[in-house]
Amino acid sequence: MTSDNSLKLVFDEPKQRVNPPRHFADLDPAGRKELAVELGIPAFRANQVATHFFTHHNDDTESWSDIPKEMRQLLAEKFTPKLITLVRSIECDGGTTRKDLWRLHDGVLVESVLMRYSDRTTVCISSQAGCGMNCPFCATGQAGLTRNLTAGEITAQVVAAARVCAAGELPGGPTRLSNVVFMGMGEPLANYNAVIRSVRNITAPQPDGLGIGARSVTVSTVGLVNGIEKLMQEDIPVTLAVSLHTPDDELRDSLVPINSRYKVKEVLAAADAYADKTGRRYSIEYALIRDINDQAWRSDLLGRLLKNRNAHVNLIPLNPTPGSKWTASRPADEATFVSILESYGVPVTVRDTRGREIDGACGQLAAAERDNS
Repeated sequence: MTSDNSLKLVFDEPKQRVNPPRHFADLDPAGRKELAVELGIPAFRANQVATHFFTHHNDDTESWSDIPKEMRQLLAEKFTPKLITLVRSIECDGGTTRKDLWRLHDGVLVESVLMRYSDRTTVCISSQAGCGMNCPFCATGQAGLTRNLTAGEITAQVVAAARVCAAGELPGGPTRLSNVVFMGMGEPLANYNAVIRSVRNITAPQPDGLGIGARSVTVSTVGLVNGIEKLMQEDIPVTLAVSLHTPDDELRDSLVPINSRYKVKEVLAAADAYADKTGRRYSIEYALIRDINDQAWRSDLLGRLLKNRNAHVNLIPLNPTPGSKWTASRPADEATFVSILESYGVPVTVRDTRGREIDGACGQLAAAERDNS
């Protein structure tokens, strides 16, 4: 264990001045029924609330005709208090990419991004307000950690996205939200309990959850080995995404400061164990940064590290933040990087650049809103 104070800040639970309201999505199905009984309400009402919220994406209790009028206000206050309020939405890619900025009960801002493709519709959600990992090329990391989100606040982002899809607000008409990725603001495995409750809310069959398959849910991490090990024991075969960004410890110590605790080989060993336990190939997220981590020799090293592993590389052209010295790789360097990985038989794709013109990098919209307020 290191005595570095900067790392201590990463792992300490952020102090919360005012706790967010408790939401029924913070509880498991049994806990929801217990809450109903505590409030003097028949337990079956908890199932009705879940049906409205998870199946119909409706949290307006006044519209719930199967609930007695005299009970609706109590349910609104104790089961479905409003956790997130839309500040603004911005769109690009002909409206198929939509970025939402949310204000939480205490004024904290977080972001989610909804993306419609030809074969799926995906929402990228935030698990923390800010991030304590301090990666220098990341807008969220440079903002620092404000606080963890509750399971209710995380789940509410997904339900809001599902509501937009079902209402036909995206081009192409009504669709079903099919994929959820925990790749927005925050380090998901540093907010472990709330994230796992949210994953269960997302994957549980209706009416207890949204009924999205675990294989369509991706949980990312910068490499918190202890979190990966815990995730293995949950028996939820979500896709694991490891934000590696460089194969060598020397550079990774500065790009991903948690590397001073969990080195590359240790992180990959944990990901291998996860793949063995779940049967799920994991993803290596790699933001290509010009003249920093995009050299051919680093691609060669990465290829040698991954050639016999059940892993897929997702190369991400860096979306630069305003005023940052970090920028995307040259197209020729990106092509060489891909070619070298492929020569080792490593599956590799280059993520599309959706959202680039709407401050697509997570944290940029929230930062702009804070600066203007």
